Amino acid sequence: MGDTAHVGPIRVLLLSRDYATARLIDEQLHAIWSRVHVATHPEWDAAAAQALVDYPTCCVLLDVAPDGQVDALNLLEYVRLSAPDAPIVILTDTEDEALAVSTVKAGAQDCLAKCRLAPILLRRTLVHAIERKRAEAELAHLALHDQLTGLPNRALFLDRLGVALERSRRSGSQLAVMFLDFDNFKEINDSRGHAAGDRLLAALGGRLSTHLRPMDTVARFGGDEFTFLFEDLTSEREVVLIADRICEAARQPIEIDGLELTVTVSVGIAMVADPNVAPEIVIREADAAMYRAKEHGRSRFELFDEDSRRRALARLELETAIRQAVEHRELTVHYQPRIALHRFTDVTWVDAHVYWQHPGRGLIAPAEFMSLAEDTGMVVPIGRFAIEHALAQLATWRASKPDMRLSLPISARQLRDGKLASVVSDALRASEIDPGAICLEIPESAVGEDPDAAIAALGALKATGVRLALSNFGSGGSSLSRLRELPIDVLKINGAFIRALGESEEDASIVVALIELGHALGLGIVADGVETEAQLEQLRELGCDAAQGGLIGPPVTGEQTQALLVAEVA
Repeated sequence: MGDTAHVGPIRVLLLSRDYATARLIDEQLHAIWSRVHVATHPEWDAAAAQALVDYPTCCVLLDVAPDGQVDALNLLEYVRLSAPDAPIVILTDTEDEALAVSTVKAGAQDCLAKCRLAPILLRRTLVHAIERKRAEAELAHLALHDQLTGLPNRALFLDRLGVALERSRRSGSQLAVMFLDFDNFKEINDSRGHAAGDRLLAALGGRLSTHLRPMDTVARFGGDEFTFLFEDLTSEREVVLIADRICEAARQPIEIDGLELTVTVSVGIAMVADPNVAPEIVIREADAAMYRAKEHGRSRFELFDEDSRRRALARLELETAIRQAVEHRELTVHYQPRIALHRFTDVTWVDAHVYWQHPGRGLIAPAEFMSLAEDTGMVVPIGRFAIEHALAQLATWRASKPDMRLSLPISARQLRDGKLASVVSDALRASEIDPGAICLEIPESAVGEDPDAAIAALGALKATGVRLALSNFGSGGSSLSRLRELPIDVLKINGAFIRALGESEEDASIVVALIELGHALGLGIVADGVETEAQLEQLRELGCDAAQGGLIGPPVTGEQTQALLVAEVA
C-alpha cells in the first residue's frame, strides 16, 4: 500500500525512551514514505495524549522495555481509551511470543521485535496494522448497524439506551423512547416487490434521521420497525413535537422506480419515569403505545399511559403464563369435524386446534393466546406439541376407522422454523401413520411475507409425504403466478366470504371465482366458517368439495370425537 491509500500525510506517534531506537525508526519511516510526520515522546504523558487529539494518527508505536509485559498492557489500555480508532504496534527488544500474543489479545494490531527493524519490514508491519484496524472497525460497524439503512441496529440501540439510562440516573435528565411501525408497508411489499420495499426503508431511514437532534438516536429495530432515543428533554411536549414532525415527514411521497409511494406510520412514545427500569421494559412500553396508535386508527402517535401500562403488564403476564402452560402440560388438542359435500358420508376428517386448560380461567380458545404465542415464538413448541399429540390420537382412531384423516394449522413462525419438517417426520414415524392422511394448513399471509422462502419450506414439508393446504385463502398475499408454484393440494376459503353468502352478491361471486380457480389448478376446495344450512346448500351447488364450521360441529375434545366416531359406527 502506498501513499495514495491515505488522505494527507501519514502520522505516527512513537513512544520510546530509547533515543537510538527512536532516531532509527524516524529515519526508516522517512525512507518508507515521502510524507510522514513522526511525533516522538519518551513516555505516556499529557503531551503524548494531547498529540493524539491534535493530530489524526495513522498508527501508534509503543516501545516496551525488557520484561515490561505488565507495563505494556497498561500502556496499551491507556492508548486504546485515548485513541480507539488508532492502530497500535508493540515494539519489543526480543522476539517474545508470549508478549506478542497477550498484547494482540489486549487490542494491539501487531508486535515487532526491534532486532528485526528494517524499512521493508517496518513498512509491512505498519500497513498490516492499519489495514487490520480498518477491517476490525468495519466488522464492528457491520455488527452494530443495519446493512440496508446504515442506521444502528437493535443491539446498538439497546446498548445506547442502557448508557442513556445510566446517565439519567446520575444527572436526573429526562429521556424517552419512541417506537415507529409502518401502517401499509406489507401492501407495498406485495404490490411492488421486496426490492422496492427495501429501497423505501432505506430512503425513509435517511429522511427520519434528518429530523433528530445531534444527541438523538434512530435505529432500525427490525423489519419495518424503527426506534428512537431522545435524551436531555425539557418536557413531554418536546418529544411530542418531534413525533409530530416525524409522522408528517413519513407521510411525504417517496419516488421509487419512477413511482411515488406513500406510507403512514403509527408511533408509540414511552417517557422514562424511573431510570432504574430495564431497557427492554422501556421498549415494551413504547411498543404497547404504538399498538394503541394502530387501534385508534393508525397514522398517529400515542403516549404510553396507565391504561397502556396495564395492557402491557397483562400481555407480559399472559406471555409468562403461556410459557408455563407449555412446561406444565396445560395444553390440549380439540378436533373440529369436516364433511364432504359431494356425497353424504360420516365424519372422516377433523381439524386439530390447540386449547389451553388454564388452572384458574378454565378452557381458553386459541384466538385468545395464539397471536401472542406467534409474536413471542412460543408457537413453535406449542405447534410441536399439537403435531405429536394429534398424530398419536389419529393413530388410535385409524385402528378402528382406517379412512380417518387430520388437518393441522401451521403458523408463519412455524413455517420459518428450520426444524418443522423433521418434527413432522419424527411424529409420522412415532405414530406409524400414512403421511397422506395428514394435511398441514399454512395461512396465505405466511406465504405472501416471503414467497421464495415459503416455497422452499413447503417443499421440505411436501417431501415428508403429507398434504398441504393454503388456509384463509382470498385474504390476499398470493399472486396467481406464485400460487401455481406452491406445492399445495387444497385451498381453504376464508370464512369471511362464506359468512357473506346469501347476503352479498359480490362475495358470492368471489367464492365462485375461488372455487373455479382452485379446481382449474387441480386443488381440493374447503369452505371454512359454515354456519347455516343455506350456506351449506349454496356451497354444494357451487361445487365446493368440503365444509366445516359451527353448523357441522364445533371443536371438541379427543374423547368427545371418539364418542362421535363410535356412534357413527354403531
